[in-house]
Amino acid sequence: MSGEQSDEELAAAWAAQADDDADADGGAPPEGSMAARELNQAEIDSLLGFDEGPAGGDVRTGMQKIISSGLVSYERLPMLEIVFDRLVRIMSTSLRNFTSDNVEVGIDNIISLRFGDYLNSIPLPAMLAVFKAEEWDNQGLMVIDSAMIYSIVDVLLGGRRGTAAMRIEGRPYTTIERTLVERLIHVVLADLSTSFDPLCPVTFRFERLEVNPRFATISRLSNAAILARLRIDMEDRGGRMELLLPYATLEPVRELLLQQFMGEKFGRDSIWETHLAEELWHTDVELSVVLDEHTMRLSDVIALRPGQRLLLNAAPGDAVHVRCGSVVMFEGRVGQKNNHVAVKIERVVPRSPHMDRN
Repeated sequence: MSGEQSDEELAAAWAAQADDDADADGGAPPEGSMAARELNQAEIDSLLGFDEGPAGGDVRTGMQKIISSGLVSYERLPMLEIVFDRLVRIMSTSLRNFTSDNVEVGIDNIISLRFGDYLNSIPLPAMLAVFKAEEWDNQGLMVIDSAMIYSIVDVLLGGRRGTAAMRIEGRPYTTIERTLVERLIHVVLADLSTSFDPLCPVTFRFERLEVNPRFATISRLSNAAILARLRIDMEDRGGRMELLLPYATLEPVRELLLQQFMGEKFGRDSIWETHLAEELWHTDVELSVVLDEHTMRLSDVIALRPGQRLLLNAAPGDAVHVRCGSVVMFEGRVGQKNNHVAVKIERVVPRSPHMDRN
């Protein structure tokens, strides 16, 4: 009985302490909770990294950093940023010629992400152009948003300046719109090829145009890719264009993209190479003159004794080989000069391709 009373007294004491804590906090805690504090949705989103940071920013926190830790940051490919900067400059000129209008092209940001994450984040409606890098034997993706589509159609069909492009959402794109957008895509792909030319010649060829992201899958959803967001302004019109290149597409030129500057040679130093070549000219090399060679059995070699003679097939005027190690370098004849045995080189022995590979 006393045990039951002690339990009841203990429970009452806990309840009284909980009431005191609730009064001190200015309100009663939820039923069934003690002094623990619950996180609100904003705090949970911040912890997991799902909160929206600065516009256009790629800052990731919390769980997203853990998930994305396997991605290779585009910052590890310094040349790629130079290629995209070159693309922006070339596109500004080519789009001005293409639209006969004042066009400004800018790059918002370049990020690394999973292909599946990007495919699920594409704002629809949009046009997705699948293109192929011929020399690299892989594909890329270009996404043109709705605002850019209607702007380019309005400009190419003679829309007046100062009026915003009319947008009719909720309907499929017409044949005229698709044809005009394809012309824009060809211009951009030609500029992209030109941007890569100083690094590596490559031809980007347009393959097909899709409006459903599921039909534009060019890589596994878990594969890493690099996304470049471009902003195109045509006075009061314009839109956005996004270029996505999977890392598998860039793999053939990965070493070139790792360069810190154009023309850098990895693992090589031209100054050191020149110094080494100069020093090699002063290196002492031992040459051996071989009068003749004779093949013998191992038992005959073991049976040799002092005083025995080896019969060679070389006559006094026969040609001899001059070797450096095991490589035959020259062919000449043995003679005498100033009371010394000398060899006159008569012919350079050409090296076979097999010897060069070794």
